[in-house]
Amino acid sequence: MSISDYDTKKLRLTREFATLQSSIAIGLNKNTSNLFRDRKKATQKLHVRDFDKVISTDKKANTITVEGMTTFESLTDAALAQGMVPLVVPELKTITIGGAVSGVAIESSSFKYGLVHESIVSMEVLTGTGKVLVATPDGPHKDLFYGMPNSYGTLGYILKLTIKARPAAPFVRLQHIKFTDSAKYFKALERVCDKQIYGGQTVQFVDGTIFSTTEMYITLGFDVSEAPYTSDYTYKQAYYTSIQSRDEDYLTMYDYIWRWDTDWFWCSKNVMADKGIVRRLLGKKRLGSKTYSKIMQFEARHGWYESLGRLLGHNEKREYVIQDIEVPISKATEFLEEFDENVGIRPIWVCPTRAVNGMWHYPLYPMNADMLYVNFGFWDSVAAHGDPDDGYYNRYVEDLVTKLGGAKSLYSVSYYPKKQFQQRYNYTQYTKLKKIYDPTSRFSDLYEKCVVRSSSRNR
Repeated sequence: MSISDYDTKKLRLTREFATLQSSIAIGLNKNTSNLFRDRKKATQKLHVRDFDKVISTDKKANTITVEGMTTFESLTDAALAQGMVPLVVPELKTITIGGAVSGVAIESSSFKYGLVHESIVSMEVLTGTGKVLVATPDGPHKDLFYGMPNSYGTLGYILKLTIKARPAAPFVRLQHIKFTDSAKYFKALERVCDKQIYGGQTVQFVDGTIFSTTEMYITLGFDVSEAPYTSDYTYKQAYYTSIQSRDEDYLTMYDYIWRWDTDWFWCSKNVMADKGIVRRLLGKKRLGSKTYSKIMQFEARHGWYESLGRLLGHNEKREYVIQDIEVPISKATEFLEEFDENVGIRPIWVCPTRAVNGMWHYPLYPMNADMLYVNFGFWDSVAAHGDPDDGYYNRYVEDLVTKLGGAKSLYSVSYYPKKQFQQRYNYTQYTKLKKIYDPTSRFSDLYEKCVVRSSSRNR
C-alpha cells in the first residue's frame, strides 16, 4: 500500500467527520473489537474499516508504518516476511494496533520493552476538532502522544502509526520452570526479569501460568536459529496443557507469538471448544480468537449460554470476571493469595512489565520507572454473590488492586465510583487534554465510555 492511498482515505474520513452532528457522540464502524463491557452505543459512527493496511516496513531502521485498524495478525505477517517482529505483540490475532495503543496491551516481551504504546515512534490522530495531528514524543503535540494510552478513543482516533520492531529469530526455545511456593515464584520472576539472563542465555520472553497456589510455572523464551523439533498447538492440543507436562519445548516464532490465540488462553472451555468433538466440528481454521470473540459478544447481547444452562437445570446465577490488572511485584504474592481465597478463578496468566523509558510519562496510565509490575489475567465466571449486575467480585478486584497500588485495564467492566475513577486515572490531566483536542466533546468522556453501562447500576 502507498502513502497516497492512506492520504486519500484520510481526506475522505475528515470530510465524513465534518458532516456528523456535533451534539451526538461519535463511535467507530469497524470490523473487530476486544472490549468486554456493556456500553452506551453511539448512534453515529465513522467508517474506519478500511484503515487496516501495512503501509511500509523499514528493515534498516527496524520500524513499520501501519494504519490504526490493522490487526496484529496482518501486522505481524508483514513484519515476519521482512525478518522482523514488533517489539510487543499482544496475544490475540484480532487486536488492532490502534486499539493496543489507545487501550493498554501487554505480552511476554513486556518485561524488556514495556507495554505496546512504549514502542510507538509517532502517530497521526483524528482529534475532536476534526483535524488530523501528528503526535511524537518531542513534537508540538507531545502531550497528545503521551495522553493517548488508556484514553480509549475519547481524545481522538489513531489513523496511522510508526512502531519499532526487531530482527526475528526463526524459532523460540521454551523452558517451563515449576514452583510450589508463591513467594519463591515471584522472587524468581523478579530475578530473571532484572538480569534478563538465564542459564547463560539472553531471555527474550517471560510469562507465567498459575494453576493453583502450589502449582505455578515461569515460562522463559529464547531466540534460537535451529530447533530439533517444533510442537503444534493449533488444533488437537491446547498450548496451556503442555506447560504442565514438559520442561522444554520448541515453536516457530509465528507459533510462539500466537500460542495463546487458538484457545484464547484457556477460555475455549467456555464455549466447550476444549472438548475433542467440538474442536473437530469447528475445524482448525475456526479455532481461535476470531471465533471466540464473536461467540462471547453474541452471548453478551443475547444470553444464550445462560438460557441454555437454565433449560438444562443449571439455575445458578454467575458473574463474569474478565479482567487484567497490574500490581508492583512486591505486592504480587499478597494479591494472589487474597484473590485465590476470595475469587478463586484458575488458571491465571502472569506477565511481568515495566516502564522502559523513565523520561516518558503517560499520565492516564502512569508506571514507576524503577519498579517491575506483574500483570494478572483472569477470565471466567464465578457463582454470583447476590445480583450479578452488582458486580460483587469485580468490585472486590478493583478495591484490592487500589489497596495494593496497582492499576486495572479498562477493556472490561468497571464499577469505580466517579470520584475514585477520576483520581485513579488522572482526570486533572485528562480534562486538560480533552479541552485541547476535543473541546466540544465530539467523543465520549472516559468515565462514560469505560464505566457507565446501558444496563446495571454503578456505586
